[in-house]
Amino acid sequence: QVQLVESGGGLVQPGGSLRLSCTTSGLPFSAYIMSWYRQAPGKEREYVASIWPSGGTTQYADSVKGRSTISRDNPENTVYLQMDSLKPEDTAVYYCKATFPFDNRVNYWGQGTQVTVSS
Repeated sequence: QVQLVESGGGLVQPGGSLRLSCTTSGLPFSAYIMSWYRQAPGKEREYVASIWPSGGTTQYADSVKGRSTISRDNPENTVYLQMDSLKPEDTAVYYCKATFPFDNRVNYWGQGTQVTVSS
């Protein structure tokens, strides 16, 4: 059974930092594109970042570029999102997604982890 479990969310002050983790099981992690999305209350789910299987290619939404770093540890089946200089508008539930690059219909989602940026 495929499982993606996010962790690392919580309450942080504006300007602070947070590192989110997504640990996977039940899939060949190193073969999948990994992405982060977020969804704030009353808003549509928003793309954040992606990292290709080897880790050599990354992509970021303009809203987080320069403040965030996506990385992966293939032996540990884990993808990370390091977020710095956090703003209140970063408040959202953050979701991890795995996409099989040879069939983009194959997608798996985690349950999400809450990030709240507030003083």
